[in-house]
Amino acid sequence: MSSDPPTKKLLIAIATYNELENLPDLIQQLFSKFPQAEILVVDDNSPDGTPGWLLQQCETNKNLHALIRQSKLGLGTAARDAFQWAIERDFEFIATLDADFSHSPDDLRQVFQEIVAQPEIDIAIGSRYVSGGRIEGWSWFRRVSSRLINLHSRFWLRLRSRDNSGALRIYRKDKLAQLDICQHLKSKGYVYLQETLWRLKHAGAEFVEVPITFRDRQRGKSKINYREALSAVFTIIRLSFSKPT
Repeated sequence: MSSDPPTKKLLIAIATYNELENLPDLIQQLFSKFPQAEILVVDDNSPDGTPGWLLQQCETNKNLHALIRQSKLGLGTAARDAFQWAIERDFEFIATLDADFSHSPDDLRQVFQEIVAQPEIDIAIGSRYVSGGRIEGWSWFRRVSSRLINLHSRFWLRLRSRDNSGALRIYRKDKLAQLDICQHLKSKGYVYLQETLWRLKHAGAEFVEVPITFRDRQRGKSKINYREALSAVFTIIRLSFSKPT
C-alpha cells in the first residue's frame, strides 16, 4: 500500500467549541498530511476567539472553510451540517475527527488509505477496539464506561462494528446522500455516532474498522458529561425499537 494518500476529493470536517488551543496546530498537521484536501470547521460561536481566528485564516487559505453557528447546538447537528455542506459540494469522501488531538492525523491517513483501497467500503472507522487499537491516558472508569456503551450499542442496535462511539471516521458521500442522512439524522449530541452507524447498517452500508491509538486530550477541557452519556443509553434503546426512515 502506498505511503501517501491517493488524490481524492476529501473534506475533513471538525466540530469545535473552545478549541483554539488545539485548532491551529491540528489544521497545520492535517494540511501537511492531506495537502490536496479541504477542511471545514463547524464552530458553535466559541467564546475563546475561535470564530475570529478561523475567519481570518479562511481569507488566506482557499482550502479552509468555516461554518460559524450562533450558539452551542450539539455535536450531532454539527455533523449533520458538515455532511450537508460536503454533499452539496460533491466531495467524494467526508472525514470526521476530534479537534483535541485525541485522534492523530497519521491515523486518519491510514483510515483514508483503507477506504480508498476498498471501493466496496462505505465507511471506515478508526477503531480503538480491534486488534492493534489502543487507548492512552484514560482512567479505568472511562475505559469501562466506553466499553459498556459500545457493548450496549452492539446489543441493542445489532451493530457488528466494535467501536461505535469514536469520531474518527471516513464516509463515502454517495452512501450518505443515498440515505439522505441530513434529513433523517435526529440526534443532537454524541449519540449521533451510533445513530449514523445504525442508519447506514440498515441502508446496506459496508463497514471496515482500522486500528488507531486514541490519546486523551492534553490541552483544553472535555465536553463529555454524564448527563449526555445517560441520554445516549436511552436514545440507543429507543432507536432499537424504531424503523429507520
